[in-house]
Amino acid sequence: MKSASAHYFRENRVHRTRGDVIFSGVAYTITALLTIVVLLPMIYVVSASFSTGAAVTAGQVWLWPVDFTLYNYQAVLRYKTVWIGYRNTILYTVVGTAINIAVTMACAYPLARRNLVGRNFFTKLFTFTMIFSGGMIPGYLLMRDLHLMNTVWVMLIPGAMSAYNMIVARTFIQSTISEELLEASKIDGCSDTQFFFRILLPLSKAILAVLGIYYAVGHWNSYFNAFLYLNDRELYPLQIFLRQILIQNNMDTDLMDEDMLAQIQNLQEVLKYSIIVISTAPLMFFYPFVQKYFVKGVMIGSVKG
Repeated sequence: MKSASAHYFRENRVHRTRGDVIFSGVAYTITALLTIVVLLPMIYVVSASFSTGAAVTAGQVWLWPVDFTLYNYQAVLRYKTVWIGYRNTILYTVVGTAINIAVTMACAYPLARRNLVGRNFFTKLFTFTMIFSGGMIPGYLLMRDLHLMNTVWVMLIPGAMSAYNMIVARTFIQSTISEELLEASKIDGCSDTQFFFRILLPLSKAILAVLGIYYAVGHWNSYFNAFLYLNDRELYPLQIFLRQILIQNNMDTDLMDEDMLAQIQNLQEVLKYSIIVISTAPLMFFYPFVQKYFVKGVMIGSVKG
């Protein structure tokens, strides 16, 4: 029986041509090279963050730490502002992502309906904003006139919806939620609002996860809006505080002797790597759990229309 099964698989397996073998070899080679290009800098940054400044400056660090130490992280985490930044960044990420998803889905659903009057016009209008914007100075004046400067809302409202993400969500609804399902729900007495909350959203968990990931990453890495609109240190996100820590360690070196100058330069060098790890660690921790949704988001975005 075993030999018969093996014979069956040998007879029915797909025979690969020489071109298929060459193509697979080239594809694997390119993938391996890209993986190395992406992983090596990450490994180096992590290794340098656990190494002494002298070892990093001397170029001794490569794939593993040299003179392992936790002092670099202690030097960064002793700043109270780091914890304030973490608090604010988590707040902006959680609340901002919830607002983003709500606004995006509320906009994507009507545009996915074929009976919406002016659907193509509104879609093109949103697409137009992906290419052209009002500019930085008009945006600043608008935030000032709306009295949003130095408030939490200035980090949440201006980017409440991404036109690209809205088009991705609209495409998902069009390709997944059929018109027949809507008609059947209406026969059962379901209104548009009930259909949206009771049927569409539960069936759209995949795109909700994709949108949540995209928006959360954007909020976590947000820097420019805070730099432009916030002056209150109690509202600064983590990225602003980490920049200030680096600036504070760029001291005037004219009055320092050579030994002190070397120590300061070494500390500046390793602080950069420690700060990178501290700011990206939460995202890197959650990424393996949501990686499949990134792939699904790319697939959905590739067929948007």
